[in-house]
Parts: sequence; structure tokens; C-alpha cells
Amino acid sequence: MVLRHARAARRSAFTALGALVLAGLPCAAAADPTPVAGPAPGAAQTLGADRPSPHLLAALRRDLRLDEAQASERLVNEAEAGTRAGRLRNALGDRFAGAWVRGRTAEELTVATTDAKDAPAIEAEGATAKVVGRTLAALEAAKAKLDAAAGRVETLDTPVWYVDVPENRVMVQATSQEAGTAFVKAAGLEGEDVGIRMTTVRPRLLQDITGGDAFYIDGSARCSVGFSVTRGEQAGFATAGHCGRPGATTTGYDRTAQGTFRASTFPGEDMAWVATGDQWTPTPDVRAQEGQEVQVTGSAQALVGASVCRSGSTTGWHCGTIEQHDTSVRYAEGRVDGLTRTTVCAEPGDSGGPYVAGAQAQGVTSGGSGDCTSGGTTFYQPVNPILGDFGLTLTTATAQTTPGRQDDGAEAWTAGRVYEVGTTVTRDGVRYQCLQTHQAQGAWAPAGTPALWQRL
Repeated sequence: MVLRHARAARRSAFTALGALVLAGLPCAAAADPTPVAGPAPGAAQTLGADRPSPHLLAALRRDLRLDEAQASERLVNEAEAGTRAGRLRNALGDRFAGAWVRGRTAEELTVATTDAKDAPAIEAEGATAKVVGRTLAALEAAKAKLDAAAGRVETLDTPVWYVDVPENRVMVQATSQEAGTAFVKAAGLEGEDVGIRMTTVRPRLLQDITGGDAFYIDGSARCSVGFSVTRGEQAGFATAGHCGRPGATTTGYDRTAQGTFRASTFPGEDMAWVATGDQWTPTPDVRAQEGQEVQVTGSAQALVGASVCRSGSTTGWHCGTIEQHDTSVRYAEGRVDGLTRTTVCAEPGDSGGPYVAGAQAQGVTSGGSGDCTSGGTTFYQPVNPILGDFGLTLTTATAQTTPGRQDDGAEAWTAGRVYEVGTTVTRDGVRYQCLQTHQAQGAWAPAGTPALWQRL
């Protein structure tokens, strides 16, 4: 979000996470018959991993201790893995138990299943097969019981719980064994292999100073711009819900009038959007550091194990990896579900700022623990639920096109809608299944984006 007059040097930036074209499973359908001029773009091209910002590469080199070639290779491998994991998830159906990347350059994709007979199909996609005892759906159902119990019992001494996909179990972080055991019992999960990990750390919200570009709420509190968005003709930006309530007014980094909170959810979720005045123009930029920018091209959700970077004015530009999606966190101010846990450091003031995996928007800073001197853990509110819940469209560097003919009857693909993995749509008489959770961009129609859609 930039102010038209005197803003060029302050605009924000981010770059690319991508993937290569993937061979389909043996059961995959043939290529889309729609004529295409030249080969369809690979995942790296679609998601921007083939053209990463030098500022993103520099941060990955510093924080993940990679050389430039390794950082570039990692971005492409992560995006390629996202498409392959999506194909395998759709093919395995109820047997799917999760997917994640590992290795210095994210060269190893592992896909878990509850049926050993799936191993050949997984390995045919270049992934490592892991046979486990519980499906992802079963793990998510167990976590849902903890979520429900958290509405009945106090969870200050069990501040974090999540599905640990690589370990195929639900984990609870607790300040004591007794507190963890009591929480598990309250959820009716005794004897169901729920892990309890001792911790002395309590996550906190990160609101006091700015992350990304600063904005001020009701003339006092400060937070950070996440991503530029639009709702119809109205421009604005997404940020954290704990930054302000509906109706709160905002001023920009330069203290000029900016906008108003149109919607905000906290606790439960940590999401909000601010509608801005005409003098503020939405851009796809995220600030890597002063005078340097990276641009977002979409919002394809990254896998567990993928690299992710965030912008914050308190601590600057830092990177780490994704540890878990769908994490529940008990702050002193209330519980928030559906957060993503990362190894990126942050400090008070970085709240609301953007997280990016390559060029793909991931979420906005919610809270965390630790600092950028000794290291820490942070949690972000995923961006796709913000876009979907509030009816927002992410501002991207991807060229927008007018959607073509939609089909009557079955659900038609629509630009601006958030699609989850496995969703089926029609486009020009052809059915497609979503491979990676994302908001549909006008230039990302299914026929031309095999990284995001598989023809059925």
C-alpha cells in the first residue's frame, strides 16, 4: 500500500516460490485439449520461482546459511513439491496423511499414506513414501477435539497445540506435564498418542511498533501493513485482527489520514482489513529493506518445511521455515486457531506484517516468542482465509485478464475466489481439480496453470 505522492522509496517487496511441471500419476488424465501457444508454463514460472528477487535470495543465504545457487534451487524445489504433493493428495484421497519437504535445498519431498500399496505411485512422482498409522483427516479430527475442549477449560498453561505432520501425531505444548495431561483428558484423547512437549515460553502478540510499513490506529497504537487488497473498487490492505476493531481510524507511516478498519476478527482468528482513501494506491510490493522491494504474484500455500520470509520494521527482513499449519495458540488476550508456526524470528512491533514464500503471499504476523538475537518462533494468520472471509482480492504483479466463458450447472472457475486443495471446478467445458490452495488470479485460469490445476 503506497501513498502516491512521495512513496517510491518506501514501497515494499517480495519474490518467488515456484515449481516445475510435474508428471502426473498413472491415473492422471491427459493434457488439456485447449490449444496453447507453446508449452504450458511450469510451476516455477507460474509462481515466480524462476525469477527471485536478489533481496529474497540474500535473506535466505543469511538466515538459512545457503549460497546463492542453493537458495535459488530451494525456491524452485519447494514450488515443484507443492504441485506434486497436490497431485498425490488428490490421488490418495482418504489415505493421504500429509506432505513436507526436507533437505538443504528442499530436495526431498515426503508424502505419507496409511496404505503401503500407495508407495509405487508416490515414488513415481519423485517423492519418498512414508507409511503411517493415521490419516491427515484423523489427525485433524483429534486436533478439533482439543479446539473444542479449549472452549470449556483454561489453556494458559497449554498455550500451543497442532498437528505435527512429519511425526504423524497431535502435539500439545504445556508448562507442565500435569497441565498437558489434563488438557488431553478434557478433549477425550487419552490413549490416542497425543504428544506433550514441555515449554516455558508463552507466545505474545507483536503489536507495539511497526512491521513492514507502519500505520497508526486511532492516533495511538501502531501496527504494520500486510498486503494490498481490493474489494470491488475499494482499495485497502490486510493486517492482523488484534491491531484494531471495525470503525477504528488509521493514519499512515507519515501520519497522514489513511483509512478505516472495515472488518476485524480477534480472537478466534487474527485477521482484519483496512479500507484506504483515494490518495493511497495498492501495489504488489513488500519491503525487504529500505529502498528495496519484492513483489507478490499470488497466494499459493507453501508446504511444511518450505522457506518463508517476513518483513518487519522492528527487526527487518528475516527468513526461516514453516513448521506446522493449522496451529492453535493461546495468547493472554485469547485463543487463535488456524495459524501457521514458523522458525522466523520476530519482536514486538512486527505484528501485522507480511510473510512470503518466494513470490507467494502466505500470511500476516500474529505473535510469537523469543527474539532475533537468540532466535524464536512466530505464528502467522494465513492470507487465503482473510481474502475468502472478507471477500478481498490480493493485489499482485501477475497480469490480470478478463475471465472467459463460464459453464452453467457445475461450479465454474472464478477469478478472485479462494480454492482449497481438492476443489473441483469447470472451465470452458473441462473439469479441473485444485492442487494447491490459492486465490484465483485472472491470469491463472486452469488450462494454463498445471502447477495449480489438474485436468480430470
